[in-house]
Amino acid sequence: MDTTQRTDQQRSADHRRRELLEAADRVVLRDGPKASMNAIAAEAGITKPILYRHFGDKGGLYAALAKRHTDALLDSLRAALDAPAARRERVESTLDTYLAAIEARPQVYRFLMHPAEGSPNEQGFDVGRHSVPVLRRMGEELAQVIEDRVDLGPGSQQLARVWGHGIVGMMHAAGDWWLGERPCSRADLVRGLADLLWGRLAAAGDRMGGPGF
Repeated sequence: MDTTQRTDQQRSADHRRRELLEAADRVVLRDGPKASMNAIAAEAGITKPILYRHFGDKGGLYAALAKRHTDALLDSLRAALDAPAARRERVESTLDTYLAAIEARPQVYRFLMHPAEGSPNEQGFDVGRHSVPVLRRMGEELAQVIEDRVDLGPGSQQLARVWGHGIVGMMHAAGDWWLGERPCSRADLVRGLADLLWGRLAAAGDRMGGPGF
């Protein structure tokens, strides 16, 4: 098989995979954590064995959808962090971007973060093994942003990771509670979380030569 033929086959496989993920997204938007492999295969117009051939099992499909949505969310968070605004405004905008994303697509959020609420007949789906890496990835990404932009003094790399994972954990826990109970407006939650973060963030200087925070 020559290189051109292999490239064409890879493009075709990538295109088919995107189509299947889009079908999965439609089912998840409708059914949330109850989205099943049967329903996704039916939405895509294929049999379940073909779906398994592409993703292996529900865990493989979950991982692909998690990457798809986490990539999009991280792009939005980076845009908020890069906005030409005062630091406090960017902090609030970043928090609001996360909360707006889970508010806009609550069924997707529940599928990703509460998959145990899903179909009882689909066994062998290890919730922690699949959902925890989503938060870990976000924590590492935010830690890198903090390390690149904020002067934290001695031990800055370790402290940036503490902050990154701590902030993501706070956003996730507070957002999960807020999405379920709606005890206050999104704006009120953003202000409250920003107040909690602001003391040390306000005092820290920008890293020399960095893009600024």
